Amino acid sequence: MSQFWYSEETASRLAEELLQQAGEHGRIACLSAPSVYQKLKQLESVRSDGVSAVLLEFDRRFAAYGDEFVFYDYNNPLCLPEDLLPQSFDIVIADPPYLSEECLSKVTLTVKHLTKGKILLCTGAIMEEHAGKLLDLKMCSFLPRHNHNLANEFRCYVNYESRLLS
Repeated sequence: MSQFWYSEETASRLAEELLQQAGEHGRIACLSAPSVYQKLKQLESVRSDGVSAVLLEFDRRFAAYGDEFVFYDYNNPLCLPEDLLPQSFDIVIADPPYLSEECLSKVTLTVKHLTKGKILLCTGAIMEEHAGKLLDLKMCSFLPRHNHNLANEFRCYVNYESRLLS
């Protein structure tokens, strides 16, 4: 199984954005975004704001994170543990595994189930129309980068005012 890892700079920028938007004692859901989750865990050791994060991911290698790992298959978007209550996360970051309307539509169900309102989506620029239609998201000026350049231009989309990503 291959993972597309964000560059160190991108993972840091996204993690800082999530921490800022979650607020003190906030909860963050990382949906198919393991490199951002790992950066959050690194930052957690130097922060004292009580923010918690959960990784929802198909790749079971991340089960090493224990209770903070939740197996997630976008084909079963609402097949989630009972303790992941509806609207229980201050912000959800999602990086759908495929650039298709079908995949984003299913991920949208999960995102809407989990978020109290704030959404940060990282996906291809070609998904802009679908991101707007399905989640009412607007494209940010920030350009996420990956460790290995991808053929598709990636972008971030949000439904709130962002100083870090604008």
